[in-house]
Amino acid sequence: MTQTTTDQLPARAAGASAAPPPSDPGRDAHPRAGGGIVPVLAFAGIVVAVMQTLLVPVIKDLPTLLNTAASNATWVMTATLLAGAVATPIMGRLGDLYGKRRMLLTSLAVMVVGSLVCGFTDDLVVMIVGRALQGFAMGAIPLGIGIMRDELPRERLGSAMALMSSSIGVGGGLALPAAALVAQHADWHALFFGAAGLGVLSIVLIILLVPETAVRAPGRFDVAGALGLSAGLVALLLPITKGSDWGWGSPTTLGLFGAAALILALWGVMELRIADPLVDLRTSARREVLLTNLASITVGVAFYAISLVLPQLLQLPKSTGYGLGQSMVVAGLCVAPLGLTMMFVAPVYARIAARRGPKISLLLGMLVIGIGYGGGIGLMSAPWQTVIIAVVVGAGIGLAYSSLPALIVGAVDPSETGAANGLNTLMRSIGTSVSSAVIGMVLAHMSTRIGPVSVPTMSGFRVSFLIATAAVALGVLVAAFLPSQRTSSRPTPVARHAEGADAADEPAAADAVAATPEPAAERAPAQAPAAGFRGRVVDGAGGPVPRAGVTLIDRQGRQAGVTTADAEGRYALAAPGAGTYVLTGAAPGHTPHAVAATCRGVGAPVETDLILTAAGSRLGGTVLGGPDGTPLAGASIVVTDARGDVVTRTSSGADGSWAVAQLANGDHTLVLSAPGHQPQARAVQLSGGGPERQDARLRPNATVRGTVRGPDGQPLRDAAVTLLDDGTVAGHTVTGPDGAFAFADLSSRHYTLAAAGYPPHAAPISLTGGGDAVLDLDLVQPSGAEAG
Repeated sequence: MTQTTTDQLPARAAGASAAPPPSDPGRDAHPRAGGGIVPVLAFAGIVVAVMQTLLVPVIKDLPTLLNTAASNATWVMTATLLAGAVATPIMGRLGDLYGKRRMLLTSLAVMVVGSLVCGFTDDLVVMIVGRALQGFAMGAIPLGIGIMRDELPRERLGSAMALMSSSIGVGGGLALPAAALVAQHADWHALFFGAAGLGVLSIVLIILLVPETAVRAPGRFDVAGALGLSAGLVALLLPITKGSDWGWGSPTTLGLFGAAALILALWGVMELRIADPLVDLRTSARREVLLTNLASITVGVAFYAISLVLPQLLQLPKSTGYGLGQSMVVAGLCVAPLGLTMMFVAPVYARIAARRGPKISLLLGMLVIGIGYGGGIGLMSAPWQTVIIAVVVGAGIGLAYSSLPALIVGAVDPSETGAANGLNTLMRSIGTSVSSAVIGMVLAHMSTRIGPVSVPTMSGFRVSFLIATAAVALGVLVAAFLPSQRTSSRPTPVARHAEGADAADEPAAADAVAATPEPAAERAPAQAPAAGFRGRVVDGAGGPVPRAGVTLIDRQGRQAGVTTADAEGRYALAAPGAGTYVLTGAAPGHTPHAVAATCRGVGAPVETDLILTAAGSRLGGTVLGGPDGTPLAGASIVVTDARGDVVTRTSSGADGSWAVAQLANGDHTLVLSAPGHQPQARAVQLSGGGPERQDARLRPNATVRGTVRGPDGQPLRDAAVTLLDDGTVAGHTVTGPDGAFAFADLSSRHYTLAAAGYPPHAAPISLTGGGDAVLDLDLVQPSGAEAG
């Protein structure tokens, strides 16, 4: 027997480049971030809503305008719905990976192209293609919310997200009368040219006033996941929107529902197994995310019901006995308060959410929707009554829609904001699709013939309102199980601290103050006051914390002043008089801090610096491997929490280094792996005391190979070769014509190699260093035996 051991083969390094650790949105914000972001992004949302509502006034005339059957004309609306549903989560994920502003501009640009395509055609197929391109603009809503989270200070975020979320209703309410006016007095193609013009204006404003966020998610785009989700959504939404035309029991409808269930189930299994899924289903399965998305479906059902019922009721002739006999324009004006009320309740939401949390504002909004629909069942006999219904329902939908992104944003990592809000917007779209299908079926079945046409009956309208009421009641039940978020507490503990309470209470006091946002108009200018406090807000290394919120609290726990630090972390606050105060500082990604300070009442301001430490813990290290402990590029680093849920993932750089930030304190599991190496897991306890370093050296997988030769020294075929690990069979093979054998991906250190021949022969082998071992076995024929 001869044995030769070669040097270990080089480790196979993955080609993935190092992913940057999650950025701190508060610190990475672009210096251009300012007052223009919110109105510009809200305007983009309104443009999207205008695109959606564009054809509502001419829906009944589309078969004539396109010279086609009514069943074919409905594809003009269905195409936009399907494209929007597919594009929303995909554009959200692309925004997380490659830049939310970039994807927002892309979405609007595709919408402009689609609008121009529709504006220059009367052909049904071309019109459907153009409307599908317009549907890509639906991704603008979650992308805009993601940009706001990354770029705005915390005290402005609540009201800004509320305005962005409700812009879909605002645009829809404003677009109805405007579109009706254009359709009634001009060529209907002008609707598309108007949408294209609004899209171009929105693109220009975003380029000029909205910065690109620095927050990026690690990983790659999941192409297979995008295709699977697209196929599943089309198979699900197509029968929902066309079921009333095809028949709910038809083979086509049932077959598509079955295909959707199968595709989405397989897609879910695939998403759970890959490292960088399009949708993180584990995050989506968290109670706060799952219940918020389920509540979104019910709100979507309620939102669309009023748009289907009131315009028809208002335009039906009075000869029916219940129609209100109004023109297309007047009907649009009566429904317009729905969107206007949604816009006006955005500031109200911000105050309710700041004091009670977004769960309470969501519940309140859905209760108001239920009151609007319930009361509306008996208020359908005059145009002014429809205005009341629109105002009440609009107020409820405004509160509910404004709460949804806040609940999502509070439950996911900043790098997942776009994808998570995209999924939430998709849930709303599914709700509106279900509403359109169910209420459309109800109105079609509960109709009466007047001359050559069938029109819905008053009973059909009332049943539709009952369906919306039942949907929102279900939403209230779902939302009631949402976990209650910590609301802003009364500032009494801060007052006690000012009088000498234990310094250990400082973080809690700072949290209480920072959780209560104030309107920007009430904030003091950042200039040196005659008497008060000034200084800098810095991090633990002495660097500035820009746009940190600084609040001044008096001895009675009342707010005496509030301001925002500038780009260099400088702040200045005037004090109402001499005395002891508490100064608190807060910024995204940092732990709030509070200090007691005394104002003399006269003279120069008191210099007081606030030091904010980075929130959570940081974890990093270097991954080594190969025979000589060389750095491993592209190694996978995954961190899970105590429950086993993945909280973050990244990859090592060219030098083997890696880092992740903003991890919650507590017990975690660190899992490191690389191709050609044995994975390693270790328990890590994070306490927030400083960056935790976890260097690791991964042991390469080993390979044993060789040749079995017979008594004549020639390779022996059909020899049985077995690899034993402490008596347990770790591998078994039979040699080919060349006598060669091989065992790969071996993780133990000591094996026994046995070959059955003339007679059985065994040889021990040590793989302590890993790598590739070559072991040739020579089988000797015993005396008197016959070679076979």
